[in-house]
Amino acid sequence: MQLKIYNSLAGEKEIFKPILEGNVGMYVCGPTVYSNVHLGNVRTFLSFDFIYRSLTHLGYKVRYVRNITDAGHLTDDGDVNNDRFVKQTRLEKLEPMEIVQKYTVDFHKVLDMFNLLPPNIEPTATGHIVEQIELTQKLIETGFAYESNGSVYFDVLEYNARGLNYGELSKRNIEELFANTRDLDGQGEKKNPQDFALWKKASPAHIMRWNSPWGEGFPGWHLECTAMSTKYLGETFDIHGGGMDLKFPHHECEIAQGKACNGASPVNYWMHANMLTMNSQRMSKSTGNYILPMQLVSGENDFFEKSFHPAIVRFCFLQAHYRSVLDISNDAMLASEKGFSRLMEALKILNLITPNDEKQSGFSLEDWKTKCYDALTDDFNSPVLIAHLFEAVKFIFALKDEKETISAKNLEDLKSTLNAFVFDVLGLQNIEENNNEKLDQTLQVLIELRNQARKSKNFDLSDQIRDKLLAEGIELKDGREGTTYVLN
Repeated sequence: MQLKIYNSLAGEKEIFKPILEGNVGMYVCGPTVYSNVHLGNVRTFLSFDFIYRSLTHLGYKVRYVRNITDAGHLTDDGDVNNDRFVKQTRLEKLEPMEIVQKYTVDFHKVLDMFNLLPPNIEPTATGHIVEQIELTQKLIETGFAYESNGSVYFDVLEYNARGLNYGELSKRNIEELFANTRDLDGQGEKKNPQDFALWKKASPAHIMRWNSPWGEGFPGWHLECTAMSTKYLGETFDIHGGGMDLKFPHHECEIAQGKACNGASPVNYWMHANMLTMNSQRMSKSTGNYILPMQLVSGENDFFEKSFHPAIVRFCFLQAHYRSVLDISNDAMLASEKGFSRLMEALKILNLITPNDEKQSGFSLEDWKTKCYDALTDDFNSPVLIAHLFEAVKFIFALKDEKETISAKNLEDLKSTLNAFVFDVLGLQNIEENNNEKLDQTLQVLIELRNQARKSKNFDLSDQIRDKLLAEGIELKDGREGTTYVLN
């Protein structure tokens, strides 16, 4: 099997050749933790979770790095009031690191809910200030950056003058960029409008600040990812991912910083996930066409007629290729729920099938497996993979109705392959099994409460717990080895 990846830098699919055979270094731009993670973010991180799972399934040893941006940054106008962290600290009357902690916890909680695997390394921007200062000093020494009034900027014109190409990822013409951009820096610190900040001088009102050779300040947004990715993956690594909106200027600046610092392109394969829309419109707080992940799962919203389990939401998201725009709607979610239920039902039926070695089946397991892997290795084509999985679903229902047969060997192969694709690669969860696990955990808590009541001789409460559970069809049985339960 030959894995092909669409490389945004080349603008086409390329055969994947890792730097170190059998190993993959992958960096994905993480969240800026000043507010709740939104569905568009979830779509991006879920896409790269699927890619991470796929690479692992294909036999690669992956070092997956996804950062947390926990340092505030100014917008282009340099106004401290436009620092998102500053705004949020004033709004919630919390310290910056309280904001960071609050929304980092929310981020992890949401991603856990959708069954995303954690990265191998999750570095924070504020934990790598020293590395960012060192990179800035190196860029000044090599003539690619200059200090101005306590701030340091990357010199884009100098970069291009040395035969390098700022704009190669986004396919933008640098001359046009200069012609069409007005200088937004009110202090006139920059030599050129397109020069971007590596280090910014902190005004008296700016809360997050660190000492540097140029005075108190804070790092530029683009510099953070260069510092963290190179520290954990090397000066050149295999895959860099993120949302389509990060292609310019963020990823463009990362390429420039990497080349200027190390004399080589920092990444071999740039991957970008596309955007999420709802009811064919862009999600936006200003228009009201907006919903948080928790609201979709709980059903507490005005867009969907019911709540949807996180596994169904994940299944819906994976039915669009990561490079395609994904549109969610009430009808799309209901259709995904129906498809998810049929897939889970087929897996349940598969465990009850009796093999038959005497008759020939019309279903070629090897051909089916080849098609599944062809989809997976064709730039991680999840919708085509899912379509092939439903070919197996159709076959399983034919087995149930005794319209098809399968040998014992092929039955075990089908079980292991289908389970691997559904649970390991797509990352879906069996809702029924999950609910049973939660029921068991809840009952164990109630049993422990009853045991505590009995120890404290509160027999009224002990009997009340037992009787109420019995009324719900759950019988508690006390024995030498403790209390167990039986579902009646």
